[in-house]
Amino acid sequence: MSDQPETVTVHTTRVHCDGAEAIRTDGTFKPSALGHPRVYLEIDERGFVDCPYCDKRFVLDQAHAHH
Repeated sequence: MSDQPETVTVHTTRVHCDGAEAIRTDGTFKPSALGHPRVYLEIDERGFVDCPYCDKRFVLDQAHAHH
C-alpha cells in the first residue's frame, strides 16, 4: 500500500472533500462512514489544491476545465 496521498483529476475549479469516499481495505475500495468534515476547496493558478485534512490532491484537467 502506498503512503502517497490520493490524486483526483477534476473538471472544475471548485471541489469538495470529506475523506469518506473510499477507504482501502484488503486491497479493495469500499465506501466508508469514516472521514473528516466536508470542506470546499478552490483550485488556483497552480492548477491543483490539497485537502487540509487528508492531503488528497485535486488536479484541474486543463483540457476540459470550465469555471
